[in-house]
Amino acid sequence: MTTASPADPPPPALVRAGRPPFDPELEASLGPLHELLPAAITPDMIPALRRALRQLRTSDARLRRDGAIDFEERLVPGPPGAPPVPLLICRPAGARGPLPLVYFTHGGGMVLGDNRNLIEEMLDWVVELRIVLVSVDYRLAPEHPYPAALDDVWAGLDWTVGHARELDADAGRIIASGPSAGGGLTAALTLLARDRGGPRLAGQLLVCPMLDERNDSVSSHQMAGAGSWDRTSNDTGWNALLGPLRGAPDLPAYASPARAEDLSGLPPTFLDVGSAETFRDEVVAFAARLWQAGGVAELHVWPGGFHGFDALVPQAALSRAARAARISWLRRLFTE
Repeated sequence: MTTASPADPPPPALVRAGRPPFDPELEASLGPLHELLPAAITPDMIPALRRALRQLRTSDARLRRDGAIDFEERLVPGPPGAPPVPLLICRPAGARGPLPLVYFTHGGGMVLGDNRNLIEEMLDWVVELRIVLVSVDYRLAPEHPYPAALDDVWAGLDWTVGHARELDADAGRIIASGPSAGGGLTAALTLLARDRGGPRLAGQLLVCPMLDERNDSVSSHQMAGAGSWDRTSNDTGWNALLGPLRGAPDLPAYASPARAEDLSGLPPTFLDVGSAETFRDEVVAFAARLWQAGGVAELHVWPGGFHGFDALVPQAALSRAARAARISWLRRLFTE
């Protein structure tokens, strides 16, 4: 198996080049942020980080948004032989369907989080765009390696599409979305939907997606030890998910979407990423390959943004701009 290692020295040209600067407003937040979420996460840190994130889950009161949102939690059939899949379903209170639907897959580097973590932005979508939000939980690595997470996300989507009418949703206006690991799983999900002949998705929204297990880009070297979710963290996540499969020449694209040889036939795609983060180059390359395959894609590279900046520092001007761009794209797709 050939894998990148955080101990590997970067090429000399990268040492000379340095790294892009952080946005000053965002940079000021990094000190306090690193007390909770270090830039370099190693496997031994996972249990403590999971405990910390559980304390930050969105509460029932925050889900309700002062009565603007109705929500419920369901367990739906999981993959064969696997546990049921938990779904968090949010609707605008009093709304009548059929409404557009966002199927959301949370981030966390494949090893952290659940379907209530960092969903405040998506709750904004429910209220402002009058959509149904279905946030899926999935089994985490390393306890549940590939393909467990993707199988869970697929099972949740299959149930959601099949029960769209029950959810007051329009099965023809479903967009899959996710940040970081959730973005990588969303990209894999749309590849699966294409290759299996459905369900047909109206779009995919990939926020700083985790796409390439090789972890060998210029940006992964540039940002080592800086910002959030650096090259060491990325190795931690991919090793947990793939174990001995990582680096295999025949690794499926569903495990590492950047490996896909064919990106044609995918739904309209929104991608965004910070200029000062590990995933910058793999996201830009994925967008370019979508265009080269004849696809429709909108790419934003936010200057000075570190990984997950808008979720971690939502009050910053750059964060507000990033969120405005996403909601604008969603509105256009849902009204076409």
